[in-house]
Amino acid sequence: MKIRLAGTVNDSIVDGTGIRFTVFVQGCPHKCKGCHNPQTHDFNGGYDADTDDILEQAKKNPLLEGLTFSGGEPFMQPLPLCDLAKKAHKSGFNIFCYTGFLYEQLLEDAEKRSLLDEVDFLIDGPFIEEQKSLLLTFRGSKNQRIIDVKKSRAAGTVVLADIEDEEI
Repeated sequence: MKIRLAGTVNDSIVDGTGIRFTVFVQGCPHKCKGCHNPQTHDFNGGYDADTDDILEQAKKNPLLEGLTFSGGEPFMQPLPLCDLAKKAHKSGFNIFCYTGFLYEQLLEDAEKRSLLDEVDFLIDGPFIEEQKSLLLTFRGSKNQRIIDVKKSRAAGTVVLADIEDEEI
């Protein structure tokens, strides 16, 4: 399935637990002030890729724990990422996903919800420059949450992941 990408990183240690294959999608409607990936905002930028090719690249790295979807805004391309996530799970990978949307907003749209159902951990909320902190684990600003999606879906309410922030 085709997807629009800004790029990939084969061995990230900052986009979720363990070593990850990070998929940076192209296009973002949020355009957060201070975004660290402003080159991913333009929906016409980047390049087309195939989800099967992305998974094959990830499978070549035996050290990977999972895939991370970042951006841009992953939930603007929910169907190809849902396809990729399903295949990644079958290959033993977990899925982290970043979004500028709130978890509750994603539940309101069937296509976005289909991707959400394939995500293990969601970092939600827009980046807010005034709430930026370098002490947060896997997040850029204090308003963002790391959500255990499977537990949240089962509970019918947001369940935060048990991932500790850095201490100095």
